[in-house]
Amino acid sequence: MNRQANGGPRPADVLVIFGITGDLARVMTFRSLYRLEARGLLECPIVGVAFDDWTLEHLLEHARESIVATGEKLDEDAFARFSARLSYLSGDFGDSGTYADVAKAIEGKTLPVFYLEVPPSLFATVVGGLAEAGLTTGARVVVEKPFGHDLASARELNESLHALIDESQLYRIDHFLGKMSVEDLLYLRFANTILEPVWNRHFISCVEITMAEEFDIADRGHFYDPVGALRDVVQNHILQVLSYVAMEPLTGRGNDVVNNRKRDVFVAMAEADPQQYVRGQSEGYLDVDGVAPGSQTETFCALRLHIDNWRWAGVPFFIRAGKAMPVTVTEVRVVFHTTPWLGFVPRHAPRPEANQLVFRISPKPGARLRMQAKDANSDALRSVQFDMEFATYGGEGPTAYEVLLHAAMNGDSSHFARQDAVEETWRVVQPLIDDPGPAEVYEKGTWGPPATDDLVRGYGGWRDPWLPS
Repeated sequence: MNRQANGGPRPADVLVIFGITGDLARVMTFRSLYRLEARGLLECPIVGVAFDDWTLEHLLEHARESIVATGEKLDEDAFARFSARLSYLSGDFGDSGTYADVAKAIEGKTLPVFYLEVPPSLFATVVGGLAEAGLTTGARVVVEKPFGHDLASARELNESLHALIDESQLYRIDHFLGKMSVEDLLYLRFANTILEPVWNRHFISCVEITMAEEFDIADRGHFYDPVGALRDVVQNHILQVLSYVAMEPLTGRGNDVVNNRKRDVFVAMAEADPQQYVRGQSEGYLDVDGVAPGSQTETFCALRLHIDNWRWAGVPFFIRAGKAMPVTVTEVRVVFHTTPWLGFVPRHAPRPEANQLVFRISPKPGARLRMQAKDANSDALRSVQFDMEFATYGGEGPTAYEVLLHAAMNGDSSHFARQDAVEETWRVVQPLIDDPGPAEVYEKGTWGPPATDDLVRGYGGWRDPWLPS
């Protein structure tokens, strides 16, 4: 049985990480598991599997260096407890002997979590090896994005995995779903009754979502050039955030409730229109090592999406994401309708600025309410705002991968992307993949090509992001 007496999923009794010597483990996994240990939330042994012919001592030293390199202050007692959980197996993922060794290492365990920190091309190979060794019954399998590169490949990947394991066993990581600042969207929306009456097309004019990065692709040309901004962050991260903004109130309990409501949003979303899509490429991109000559890969994109349901019909969702932008910030900005003329202000006065509610996801997550008030020295209006940075009130909180790894080990699938939602998001952006249009070169430190402004014409233009102080 994989459930506890209270009906909830049983926690894992072993975590097996394939690819534990790779970059993701170095940058994210070791630190996250160590922090879980330090907080008393790590309760099972960890088996690392990789091709490298390392000793356990080498792995432990690598883990220590990786954790310290992230800026984490190491507690020796916590690291000693963490180290005692670790063991290591060297093996080729294409060799059945590797999975026999894994079976021996986890003998007696009944609810393993297999975390695949490997490229998607190896997902079916690893899961197939586990299945052949009889290790997938009752197991959970965690995989990293990307989940395909278009709708057809996403379906093909899902089919290859579903031939080996059930969808309920599959946990697709999107690290945005582990961010506390993204989960805060649900709490702010549904735990505050003042928002629900106005959270619809009758009061909201548009929604702007910005994911800007001041840095460029650096030396990652080989990785980035086959992907681009749309596949890298829009189809997954940004659309997941959008679903939290747009979903209906949650009803009932269980891990599927959130995923069901997200699916409803994506099903109601019309396919993106290539005529409302702008692609840009930062100057100098073609000079980066690993970028194909004459590449048309976008480092910036902006688009307009619509959700055809009773809550959102007629409300455009504007998205922009890119590298080499003026700032680094990710935010959701809900823009309300403006008021009619106000009889108590001069007739020549400009129309009041629209009220705005801003959720800053990073850096320094927080919320801002922008409103109108009387100017102290005249009858004119002025904009005022009320800001709250979440860390000031609730502390730092766990990192995204801490949340996700802990959720996977406890069987909480609500933090992971489900097959139906993944395929629907690919359906939405597929027209932009099929008919992308040219990528216009833009100057570094700007907000992309000028045509980006045409998307928001009539809706007040793109608002400057709320930057941390």
